Amino acid sequence: MQVGYSVGIQNVTEKKMVYAKSVGVDVIETSINAFIDKKKRAFTASDEEIKAQLMKAKGALDKAGVKVWSIHMPFGPHIDLSLLDERERNEVVALHRKVLEYVSILKPKIILFHPSYHLGLNEREQRIKQLVKSIEELNKDVKNIRATIVIENMLGYELVRSNKKQETPLCRSVDEMTAIMKLMPKDVFAAVDMNHIKHPENLIMALGKRLKSVHIADGDGKKECHYFPCSGEGENDWSAILLALKKVGYKGPFMYECAFKDVKDLRACFEGLVNNLKE
Repeated sequence: MQVGYSVGIQNVTEKKMVYAKSVGVDVIETSINAFIDKKKRAFTASDEEIKAQLMKAKGALDKAGVKVWSIHMPFGPHIDLSLLDERERNEVVALHRKVLEYVSILKPKIILFHPSYHLGLNEREQRIKQLVKSIEELNKDVKNIRATIVIENMLGYELVRSNKKQETPLCRSVDEMTAIMKLMPKDVFAAVDMNHIKHPENLIMALGKRLKSVHIADGDGKKECHYFPCSGEGENDWSAILLALKKVGYKGPFMYECAFKDVKDLRACFEGLVNNLKE
Protein backbone atom coordinates (compact mmCIF):
# COMPACT_ATOMS: atom_id res chain seq x y z
CA MET A 1 0.00 0.00 0.00
CA GLN A 2 1.25 3.49 -0.78
CA VAL A 3 1.85 5.83 2.14
CA GLY A 4 0.89 9.49 2.15
CA TYR A 5 0.17 12.42 4.43
CA SER A 6 -1.87 15.60 4.54
CA VAL A 7 0.08 18.83 4.02
CA GLY A 8 -0.96 22.40 3.28
CA ILE A 9 -0.02 23.71 -0.15
CA GLN A 10 2.32 26.33 1.37
CA ASN A 11 4.45 23.47 2.74
CA VAL A 12 4.72 21.60 -0.55
CA THR A 13 8.31 22.58 -1.29
CA GLU A 14 10.96 20.74 -3.29
CA LYS A 15 13.12 20.17 -0.20
CA LYS A 16 10.27 18.71 1.85
CA MET A 17 8.90 16.57 -0.95
CA VAL A 18 12.32 15.15 -1.89
CA TYR A 19 12.85 14.23 1.75
CA ALA A 20 9.37 12.70 2.03
CA LYS A 21 9.98 10.57 -1.04
CA SER A 22 13.35 9.43 0.33
CA VAL A 23 11.69 8.06 3.48
CA GLY A 24 8.90 6.18 1.75
CA VAL A 25 6.12 8.70 1.08
CA ASP A 26 4.48 8.18 -2.31
CA VAL A 27 1.51 10.58 -2.30
CA ILE A 28 0.06 13.56 -0.46
CA GLU A 29 -3.26 15.16 0.28
CA THR A 30 -3.24 18.94 0.15
CA SER A 31 -5.57 21.93 0.32
CA ILE A 32 -5.59 25.61 -0.58
CA ASN A 33 -7.29 26.72 2.64
CA ALA A 34 -4.51 29.27 3.14
CA PHE A 35 -5.96 31.26 0.25
CA ILE A 36 -9.60 31.30 1.38
CA ASP A 37 -11.56 33.69 3.60
CA LYS A 38 -14.27 31.30 4.67
CA LYS A 39 -16.56 33.91 6.20
CA LYS A 40 -16.58 36.03 3.05
CA ARG A 41 -16.59 33.01 0.69
CA ALA A 42 -13.73 34.70 -1.12
CA PHE A 43 -10.08 34.22 -1.98
CA THR A 44 -7.35 36.16 -0.19
CA ALA A 45 -4.92 36.24 -3.12
CA SER A 46 -5.21 37.04 -6.78
CA ASP A 47 -5.91 34.47 -9.46
CA GLU A 48 -2.32 34.81 -10.70
CA GLU A 49 -0.82 34.38 -7.21
CA ILE A 50 -2.80 31.25 -6.43
CA LYS A 51 -2.02 29.63 -9.77
CA ALA A 52 1.66 30.52 -9.40
CA GLN A 53 1.78 28.84 -5.97
CA LEU A 54 0.12 25.72 -7.36
CA MET A 55 2.46 25.58 -10.35
CA LYS A 56 5.43 25.90 -8.01
CA ALA A 57 4.07 23.07 -5.86
CA LYS A 58 3.46 20.91 -8.94
CA GLY A 59 7.05 21.45 -10.03
CA ALA A 60 8.33 20.44 -6.59
CA LEU A 61 6.18 17.30 -6.58
CA ASP A 62 7.28 16.31 -10.07
CA LYS A 63 10.96 16.70 -9.19
CA ALA A 64 10.49 14.60 -6.05
CA GLY A 65 8.38 11.94 -7.73
CA VAL A 66 5.47 12.46 -5.33
CA LYS A 67 1.88 12.50 -6.61
CA VAL A 68 -1.21 14.32 -5.33
CA TRP A 69 -3.71 11.67 -4.33
CA SER A 70 -6.38 13.94 -2.90
CA ILE A 71 -7.51 17.50 -2.36
CA HIS A 72 -9.18 18.29 0.95
CA MET A 73 -11.82 20.82 -0.02
CA PRO A 74 -12.43 23.81 2.29
CA PHE A 75 -15.03 23.51 5.02
CA GLY A 76 -16.62 25.63 7.72
CA PRO A 77 -19.97 27.06 8.85
CA HIS A 78 -20.10 29.61 6.02
CA ILE A 79 -18.98 27.28 3.21
CA ASP A 80 -21.15 24.29 4.11
CA LEU A 81 -22.52 22.39 1.10
CA SER A 82 -25.72 21.61 3.01
CA LEU A 83 -26.76 25.19 3.82
CA LEU A 84 -30.55 25.59 3.68
CA ASP A 85 -30.61 29.06 2.14
CA GLU A 86 -30.39 28.50 -1.63
CA ARG A 87 -28.61 31.76 -2.34
CA GLU A 88 -25.93 30.90 0.20
CA ARG A 89 -25.67 27.31 -1.00
CA ASN A 90 -25.17 28.50 -4.57
CA GLU A 91 -22.39 30.82 -3.42
CA VAL A 92 -20.72 27.91 -1.65
CA VAL A 93 -20.94 25.73 -4.75
CA ALA A 94 -19.45 28.57 -6.83
CA LEU A 95 -16.52 28.85 -4.39
CA HIS A 96 -15.87 25.11 -4.62
CA ARG A 97 -16.01 25.28 -8.42
CA LYS A 98 -13.26 27.90 -8.37
CA VAL A 99 -11.19 25.77 -6.00
CA LEU A 100 -11.54 22.85 -8.42
CA GLU A 101 -10.33 25.06 -11.25
CA TYR A 102 -7.21 25.92 -9.26
CA VAL A 103 -6.37 22.44 -7.96
CA SER A 104 -6.77 20.88 -11.41
CA ILE A 105 -3.17 22.08 -11.87
CA LEU A 106 -2.10 19.37 -9.40
CA LYS A 107 -3.93 16.57 -11.25
CA PRO A 108 -5.49 14.95 -8.16
CA LYS A 109 -7.27 11.62 -8.29
CA ILE A 110 -9.61 12.29 -5.35
CA ILE A 111 -11.60 15.35 -4.27
CA LEU A 112 -12.65 15.05 -0.62
CA PHE A 113 -15.61 16.97 0.79
CA HIS A 114 -16.94 17.28 4.31
CA PRO A 115 -20.72 16.68 4.15
CA SER A 116 -21.56 19.55 6.50
CA TYR A 117 -20.52 21.62 9.46
CA HIS A 118 -22.54 21.59 12.69
CA LEU A 119 -26.30 21.69 12.11
CA GLY A 120 -29.23 23.46 13.70
CA LEU A 121 -31.64 21.31 15.68
CA ASN A 122 -34.06 19.10 13.74
CA GLU A 123 -32.92 19.98 10.23
CA ARG A 124 -30.95 16.87 9.25
CA GLU A 125 -33.29 15.64 6.54
CA GLN A 126 -33.37 19.04 4.83
CA ARG A 127 -29.60 19.33 5.12
CA ILE A 128 -29.12 15.91 3.55
CA LYS A 129 -31.20 16.97 0.53
CA GLN A 130 -29.12 20.14 0.15
CA LEU A 131 -25.89 18.17 0.40
CA VAL A 132 -26.99 15.73 -2.29
CA LYS A 133 -27.99 18.63 -4.54
CA SER A 134 -24.58 20.31 -4.12
CA ILE A 135 -22.65 17.10 -4.74
CA GLU A 136 -24.68 16.33 -7.86
CA GLU A 137 -23.82 19.78 -9.20
CA LEU A 138 -20.12 19.59 -8.32
CA ASN A 139 -19.71 16.03 -9.55
CA LYS A 140 -19.74 17.27 -13.14
CA ASP A 141 -16.88 19.67 -12.43
CA VAL A 142 -14.87 17.00 -10.62
CA LYS A 143 -15.30 14.55 -13.49
CA ASN A 144 -14.15 17.27 -15.90
CA ILE A 145 -10.76 17.33 -14.14
CA ARG A 146 -10.67 13.51 -14.22
CA ALA A 147 -11.06 13.09 -10.50
CA THR A 148 -13.53 11.35 -8.18
CA ILE A 149 -15.56 12.76 -5.28
CA VAL A 150 -15.40 11.19 -1.84
CA ILE A 151 -17.53 12.19 1.14
CA GLU A 152 -15.87 11.96 4.55
CA ASN A 153 -17.57 10.62 7.66
CA MET A 154 -17.75 13.14 10.49
CA LEU A 155 -17.39 13.04 14.24
CA GLY A 156 -20.78 12.64 15.87
CA TYR A 157 -20.55 10.54 19.00
CA GLU A 158 -23.77 12.15 20.22
CA LEU A 159 -26.51 13.59 18.02
CA VAL A 160 -26.83 16.88 19.96
CA ARG A 161 -23.72 18.83 20.87
CA SER A 162 -22.98 19.75 24.48
CA ASN A 163 -24.26 23.30 23.89
CA LYS A 164 -27.75 21.80 23.29
CA LYS A 165 -28.22 24.28 20.43
CA GLN A 166 -26.66 22.32 17.59
CA GLU A 167 -26.49 18.84 16.16
CA THR A 168 -23.28 17.16 15.08
CA PRO A 169 -22.47 17.06 11.33
CA LEU A 170 -23.93 14.75 8.70
CA CYS A 171 -22.40 11.30 8.17
CA ARG A 172 -21.98 10.91 11.93
CA SER A 173 -22.64 7.16 12.19
CA VAL A 174 -22.48 3.96 10.19
CA ASP A 175 -26.23 4.04 9.53
CA GLU A 176 -26.33 7.71 8.52
CA MET A 177 -23.21 7.47 6.37
CA THR A 178 -24.49 4.46 4.43
CA ALA A 179 -27.97 5.97 4.07
CA ILE A 180 -26.56 9.22 2.65
CA MET A 181 -24.25 7.36 0.27
CA LYS A 182 -27.30 5.55 -1.17
CA LEU A 183 -28.70 8.95 -2.17
CA MET A 184 -25.53 9.99 -3.96
CA PRO A 185 -24.73 9.38 -7.63
CA LYS A 186 -23.13 5.97 -8.11
CA ASP A 187 -19.84 7.53 -9.15
CA VAL A 188 -19.53 9.39 -5.84
CA PHE A 189 -17.66 7.47 -3.16
CA ALA A 190 -16.72 7.61 0.53
CA ALA A 191 -13.72 8.31 2.74
CA VAL A 192 -13.31 7.02 6.29
CA ASP A 193 -11.54 9.14 8.88
CA MET A 194 -10.34 6.70 11.56
CA ASN A 195 -10.39 9.51 14.13
CA HIS A 196 -14.07 10.33 13.61
CA ILE A 197 -15.76 7.14 14.71
CA LYS A 198 -15.47 4.40 17.31
CA HIS A 199 -14.59 1.10 15.62
CA PRO A 200 -13.93 2.50 12.13
CA GLU A 201 -13.60 -1.07 10.85
CA ASN A 202 -17.40 -1.35 11.09
CA LEU A 203 -17.88 1.64 8.79
CA ILE A 204 -15.26 0.30 6.38
CA MET A 205 -17.11 -2.99 6.10
CA ALA A 206 -20.49 -1.26 5.71
CA LEU A 207 -19.20 0.90 2.86
CA GLY A 208 -17.46 -1.96 1.06
CA LYS A 209 -16.52 -1.06 -2.52
CA ARG A 210 -17.83 2.48 -1.97
CA LEU A 211 -14.68 3.23 0.05
CA LYS A 212 -12.06 5.08 -2.03
CA SER A 213 -9.92 7.01 0.47
CA VAL A 214 -8.99 7.17 4.14
CA HIS A 215 -7.63 9.50 6.78
CA ILE A 216 -5.29 7.70 9.14
CA ALA A 217 -5.30 8.90 12.74
CA ASP A 218 -6.02 7.43 16.13
CA GLY A 219 -8.63 8.61 18.59
CA ASP A 220 -11.46 7.58 20.88
CA GLY A 221 -14.44 8.27 18.61
CA LYS A 222 -15.69 11.00 20.95
CA LYS A 223 -13.53 14.03 20.15
CA GLU A 224 -11.03 15.29 17.58
CA CYS A 225 -7.73 13.67 18.56
CA HIS A 226 -5.68 13.05 15.42
CA TYR A 227 -3.17 10.97 17.33
CA PHE A 228 -0.33 9.27 15.48
CA PRO A 229 -1.37 5.57 15.23
CA CYS A 230 1.93 4.35 16.67
CA SER A 231 1.91 6.78 19.62
CA GLY A 232 -0.18 4.49 21.80
CA GLU A 233 -2.55 7.35 22.62
CA GLY A 234 -5.69 6.21 20.79
CA GLU A 235 -8.11 3.31 21.07
CA ASN A 236 -8.32 2.06 17.48
CA ASP A 237 -7.80 -1.63 16.74
CA TRP A 238 -5.40 -1.33 13.81
CA SER A 239 -5.42 -5.06 13.08
CA ALA A 240 -9.21 -4.92 12.70
CA ILE A 241 -8.92 -1.80 10.52
CA LEU A 242 -6.26 -3.27 8.22
CA LEU A 243 -8.18 -6.52 7.86
CA ALA A 244 -11.36 -4.60 7.02
CA LEU A 245 -9.49 -2.58 4.37
CA LYS A 246 -8.21 -5.85 2.90
CA LYS A 247 -11.66 -7.48 2.93
CA VAL A 248 -13.32 -4.64 1.03
CA GLY A 249 -10.49 -4.53 -1.51
CA TYR A 250 -9.34 -1.01 -0.64
CA LYS A 251 -6.79 0.15 -3.25
CA GLY A 252 -6.00 3.67 -2.06
CA PRO A 253 -3.07 4.89 0.04
CA PHE A 254 -2.54 4.84 3.79
CA MET A 255 -3.11 8.59 4.05
CA TYR A 256 -2.10 10.05 7.40
CA GLU A 257 -3.97 13.06 8.77
CA CYS A 258 -2.48 13.30 12.23
CA ALA A 259 0.28 14.68 14.41
CA PHE A 260 3.74 13.19 13.92
CA LYS A 261 7.34 14.16 14.72
CA ASP A 262 9.05 13.34 11.44
CA VAL A 263 7.82 12.26 8.01
CA LYS A 264 10.16 9.27 8.21
CA ASP A 265 7.95 7.84 10.96
CA LEU A 266 5.00 7.38 8.58
CA ARG A 267 6.25 4.43 6.52
CA ALA A 268 7.81 2.83 9.60
CA CYS A 269 4.54 3.05 11.51
CA PHE A 270 2.55 1.53 8.64
CA GLU A 271 4.98 -1.35 8.32
CA GLY A 272 4.90 -1.88 12.07
CA LEU A 273 1.11 -2.07 12.07
CA VAL A 274 1.22 -4.61 9.23
CA ASN A 275 3.87 -6.69 10.99
CA ASN A 276 1.79 -6.74 14.17
CA LEU A 277 -1.35 -7.75 12.30
CA LYS A 278 -3.45 -10.28 14.21
CA GLU A 279 -5.77 -12.20 11.91
